[in-house]
Amino acid sequence: MINTGAMYKLLYIVPKNLVSFVLGQAVGFKLPSFLNEPLKKWFVKRYQLDMNEAEFSLNHYDTLGDLFVRKLKPGIRPLGEGYVHPCDGELTRGGLIEQGQLIQAKGKTYSLKKFLADIEGWEAFQGGQYLTYYLCPRDYHRVHSPVSGKILSCTHVPGKLWPVNPWSVENITQLFAINERTLTLIETDRGLVMVVMVGATNVGKMTMSFDREIVTNASHFRSLNTKEYHPTIDVEKGQELGIFNMGSTVIVLTTPSFFANQQPEIVKDHVKYGESLKFKKD
Repeated sequence: MINTGAMYKLLYIVPKNLVSFVLGQAVGFKLPSFLNEPLKKWFVKRYQLDMNEAEFSLNHYDTLGDLFVRKLKPGIRPLGEGYVHPCDGELTRGGLIEQGQLIQAKGKTYSLKKFLADIEGWEAFQGGQYLTYYLCPRDYHRVHSPVSGKILSCTHVPGKLWPVNPWSVENITQLFAINERTLTLIETDRGLVMVVMVGATNVGKMTMSFDREIVTNASHFRSLNTKEYHPTIDVEKGQELGIFNMGSTVIVLTTPSFFANQQPEIVKDHVKYGESLKFKKD
């Protein structure tokens, strides 16, 4: 039985941001071949990576970090109809955003306003839907747009780097609203979509594929920063938005008009980027 109080105190005193930064640097360090090759093979076996989907064979990746952010073979994930899952992972939560609250775990919610860092227009998502995806180490760690549209802005919200594993989700208050995150706002012909990448312990950094100037977990970027794009950036469904250098969480928000009267089906099952979201039947 885990002592919740003791676990919280331990995690509280650990310098999570520093540890994550150091680990991020370490996995990018090129080791001698006699160490690197066994390490990569161990990682693949330990976390059951599906290298059949990887763009290259195992010996192509110079570092553990390169292996972690591997691309997929071109065309291996045909895109489904409508909204598609933005990443590989477990679809753990979803539903209506009611009274400015999203469900984090049973009996625990977090604030929409705080989650979106009180940016201008955050209220538009009240009454909309949210979908929460958890990525574990075995998953493909690139995040794609679930829709076609125009990127209006991207906000970097500095914050903590608590773990986002099941224990933390159940025990850390307002977890997703206090961890470092990026908010990518996309305008579609059905309404607004916000793709939120949430950092976590051991996530050395998050990289935005459409804007390399946005840097996370960096000592010189510790204040909230919103970049509005004029002109806007066209984005196609399935286009890469960003990269996690370790596992974490993606949360997608939609305004009420986006899904209209459809209710997403949350089966708490593993999903893959490019697959269509399923809906509850009448």
